[in-house]
Amino acid sequence: MKNFFNLRTILAVVSISLSSFVFAGVDTETDANGVILAGHDAVAYFTENKPVLGSSEFTTVHKGAIYRFSSAANRDTFNNNPEKYEPAYGGFCAYGATFGKKFEIDGKAFEIVDGKLYVNKNQEVYKAWKLNIPKHLMEANTEWPEIEFIAANEL
Repeated sequence: MKNFFNLRTILAVVSISLSSFVFAGVDTETDANGVILAGHDAVAYFTENKPVLGSSEFTTVHKGAIYRFSSAANRDTFNNNPEKYEPAYGGFCAYGATFGKKFEIDGKAFEIVDGKLYVNKNQEVYKAWKLNIPKHLMEANTEWPEIEFIAANEL
């Protein structure tokens, strides 16, 4: 009986702890499960210069979002300096931010500019954004403080 009570207590604590991680705030673009970057490895964008899907085996939580990684080494690298690898604009589309909007992303359209990861809705949107990155970053940086804590569906 005592073991059953301990197991129930442990499961309850774990369940409550995990439930707070599942829902990221309106300032982070995540899927229904709380996963950011459409499940892509944030570190691989920098080290492999391409989108690499992460695994549910290697995860961490940062700012309420679940990050997936392709390896334990990448997870550990992220954990040592998450601000270096986290995407700009909470992982929302960088081009969308220029218009004061928050669009989900596919994780495949990205650019690293001055050591910061920027993601876009898809390859078509990325092509438009890439035409004038400095201008678009200036616009998005102006808009982001106004929209950061507003839900995407309210913009």
